[in-house]
Amino acid sequence: MQVGSHTHEVTDTILGTLKRAGSGLKEAGVRFALAGGCGGYARGAAPSLHDVDFALVAEDVPLALKTLEGLGFRTERPPEDWLVKAYDPDGVLVDLIFSLGDHPVTDAMIARADPVSVAALSLPVLEATDLVISWLLPLSEHTCDYSGLLPTVRAMREQVDWNKVAAVLAFSPYASTFLVLLERLHVIERPVPTPGVVWP
Repeated sequence: MQVGSHTHEVTDTILGTLKRAGSGLKEAGVRFALAGGCGGYARGAAPSLHDVDFALVAEDVPLALKTLEGLGFRTERPPEDWLVKAYDPDGVLVDLIFSLGDHPVTDAMIARADPVSVAALSLPVLEATDLVISWLLPLSEHTCDYSGLLPTVRAMREQVDWNKVAAVLAFSPYASTFLVLLERLHVIERPVPTPGVVWP
């Protein structure tokens, strides 16, 4: 039986990694929140999980790596300057992201995260508005695939401050076009950009 893009077995493996890593980071006092597809899943979207994404403040990266290494994860620092990586013994990837779309993850963003039960574990999950902004920020002429975003965003639509999303992403024709698509599909009402919004 398939669930999202994976079998139950693969999804359960990814969620097992999420629980091990998340509980370890939580116990160590790392300032983090669940992000990415797992964050969407925690907020009600269908599971289409490929890895585990945690957003965290840059200052806590060394503590996060030390914590995961202590749990048996293999860690690495890739050339990209916005994340580090950890692999559990099953090979599942955990991305530790400290910059979202060239915006550093801040204490304020982590403070907005809500505790949500994910696979029977309470973890901080990025606010739905922050999740959507983090997904739409990278859209460009080279990465402009709305097909994966549409069902996930539709499932979360009532949790999102769309006026804030519209204000933060007003500079991006690709993100703004996606908002028009959501409006035309009657997923959301036409957003009115909130003036003076600062993100993150």
